[in-house]
Amino acid sequence: MTQKIKLTDTDVLVVIDVQKDFCAGGALAVQNADSVVGPVNALIDKFANVAISQDWHPRGHTSFYTSHPGKKPFETVEMSYGTQILWPEHAVAGTSGAEFHPDLNTTKARAIIRKGTNLDIDSYSTFFENDRKTPTGMAGYLRRNGFRRVFLCGIATEYCVGFSALDGRAEGFDIYVVTDATARFDNDDYAPMIASWNESGINQVTSDQLEA
Repeated sequence: MTQKIKLTDTDVLVVIDVQKDFCAGGALAVQNADSVVGPVNALIDKFANVAISQDWHPRGHTSFYTSHPGKKPFETVEMSYGTQILWPEHAVAGTSGAEFHPDLNTTKARAIIRKGTNLDIDSYSTFFENDRKTPTGMAGYLRRNGFRRVFLCGIATEYCVGFSALDGRAEGFDIYVVTDATARFDNDDYAPMIASWNESGINQVTSDQLEA
């Protein structure tokens, strides 16, 4: 029998990067990302507390391959903070691609945390930029509001959801990834992330286990 989890007022749902550029037709589309919008909205209905993260890059961001002459998408470069994958231009502040998916219910969001706003540092995690030192403000928001259990969903397992889970756990929160409301790229690269979750004590659950 599937174990049920009763949600309380100290639980929060964090919806990660459900934006046009990561969905079908977007600049950095993730396999089946559109299919999780419905499950994400159903989760939002269950929670009293909802926060949303939004990738929000300035033009010419150093994580874009176009900022590195001669480089191609998905090649890597060494930055001051380590190896950086070079992405197609995406989620540029103020553009249509940076907007939330048109079907995403944002009306219950009590906070929108923007990340990747520093021109010289990328940010996968909703807690820290990729230098692993610069906070986004998410942890402070959660602590100020007394949230203890943090449920994550959105896009995508290997990167923004994955590193958010690891950082949230390292910050002392009880982390749950809602797997049926989380998209991933269509490859096998997610296995190392799942292994890291298991090592860190991160819980993996499905929407039907959660009761309002």
